[in-house]
Amino acid sequence: MTRIDTSRPETVLPTPSHTVGPFYGHALPFPGGGDIAPVGHPQAITIQGYVYDGEGRPLPDALLEVWGAGPDGEVARTDGSMRRDPATGGFLGRNGVEFTGWGRIQTDTNGHWSARTLRPAARGASAPYLSVCVFARGLLVHLYTRIYLPDDAPAHATDPLLTRLSPDRRATLVAAEDGPGAYRFDVRLQGEGETVFLEFR
Repeated sequence: MTRIDTSRPETVLPTPSHTVGPFYGHALPFPGGGDIAPVGHPQAITIQGYVYDGEGRPLPDALLEVWGAGPDGEVARTDGSMRRDPATGGFLGRNGVEFTGWGRIQTDTNGHWSARTLRPAARGASAPYLSVCVFARGLLVHLYTRIYLPDDAPAHATDPLLTRLSPDRRATLVAAEDGPGAYRFDVRLQGEGETVFLEFR
């Protein structure tokens, strides 16, 4: 049996990571998680799609967090989704009036997700986009990506991220039109058409 000297940091092997799921349904999702914009808001758009694994199978237990600026380019600063009753501490959820800019959506049994939000405006040199964080079974760490809207195609030509990608890779970040005010965006974790994921350092 080989013994490892644990008194010196340089001789200690790293502890292996654990997968991050699938246990999201127990505490993280909340009612109305995808209702980022109020019902009936005149500028609301809907984005929906599926999360697929490396073999093209939809994942029924993935979790997506979506956030972005509003039509004015500003990030919302409202409590929104996590409001609590100050008297009882109970969960109140969204007030149904304000744009919160952030949502958490669990995929359903078919691997489908959807969110209602407001069309983001550009901030800085980037074209308008929504940020997405993906949690799913088998992932050692969560993944970050973006959703760009096809309506903003002229701005895509100068976006610092999109201009660094080949056309086929760039296409994985642009949602497809799916009707008036509706878009389709699928997340592919691996394999053919794998979504571009971002690394932050």
